[in-house]
Amino acid sequence: MIEIRNLTKTYGRRRALDGVDLTLGTGVTGLLGPNGAGKTTLLRCLATTLAPDGGSLEAFGLSPSDPVQRTALRRRLGYLPQDPGYYPHFTAFDLVDYVAILKEMTDRTRRHAEVRRVLAEVDLTEQAKTKARKLSGGMRQRLALAQALLGSPDLLILDEPTVGLDPEQRMSFRALVSRLGERHAVVLSTHQTEDVAALCERVIVMRDGRGIFDGTPSELADVAAGQVWLSDSAPVASRMFWRTADRRYRTLGERPPAADATAPGVEDGYLVLLGEAAA
Repeated sequence: MIEIRNLTKTYGRRRALDGVDLTLGTGVTGLLGPNGAGKTTLLRCLATTLAPDGGSLEAFGLSPSDPVQRTALRRRLGYLPQDPGYYPHFTAFDLVDYVAILKEMTDRTRRHAEVRRVLAEVDLTEQAKTKARKLSGGMRQRLALAQALLGSPDLLILDEPTVGLDPEQRMSFRALVSRLGERHAVVLSTHQTEDVAALCERVIVMRDGRGIFDGTPSELADVAAGQVWLSDSAPVASRMFWRTADRRYRTLGERPPAADATAPGVEDGYLVLLGEAAA
């Protein structure tokens, strides 16, 4: 459904995207990477809000480089930016309704039904008449997600969607996005490796504008196989360790004295991968 070939984008002397090649289809794909890795730039290019400097991007056979095709593509995508803007004096309903008008939903009865549907999806029905400035941070984040869901887009682009959500809200978000991923293409960036492990069937790790890993969460965890240890005393010679809730020390890297091997997780694989990429 989505083909990206040799995509590049430069800001001054910094290359935010450095020849990205990617094919995306139905399902939930997670982007992981440190700050400045190029995740947001890539999502903005996918959302047609930023034009790349080079390479090609097509979604559903449509190219955003062509104005007519770009408009057709925008009708089929939903976008939650990293820093969504709010009109503070709009109610939750009015804000989503305004975005629905911008998305060319002209029939008032059907549009309002759709607004109520997406507000219900993110559990904001009771806050529909509350002004955006009076909503909590988590509620505003869910409001931003609601506008992205308008029209059941074929491509849903989510940049840091779980920021500000409490554990219960995050669970509801995962349930919603997993349902959408059964029939639509969902691409999300996050710093939360637990979201990737719980939600994404595919994960792409980015660093310095390039993809350095593409696989399943379990394959990413396997990158750290044989490099995760538990010991009863602090491994003073190691640089990457922490004390766990059961008062043992978890070490990533070389085996400390008298340490037991333990199963790696997604975060372990991610940290090992970044360390190898830096080296």
